[in-house]
Amino acid sequence: MFVTMIAAKIRAYLRYRETVRELSRLTDRELDDLGLSRSEIQFVARSHAAV
Repeated sequence: MFVTMIAAKIRAYLRYRETVRELSRLTDRELDDLGLSRSEIQFVARSHAAV
């Protein structure tokens, strides 16, 4: 059970990092088309990783 919990945390962290990386590659214009600003990237990534 403990190992499963740790594995889930690692997967969530990897999902977070991937989301940050992908959104950071977008231009400001592309982010604006999505309704996001650069300052919101980490919040969106945390929300996505928690799902």
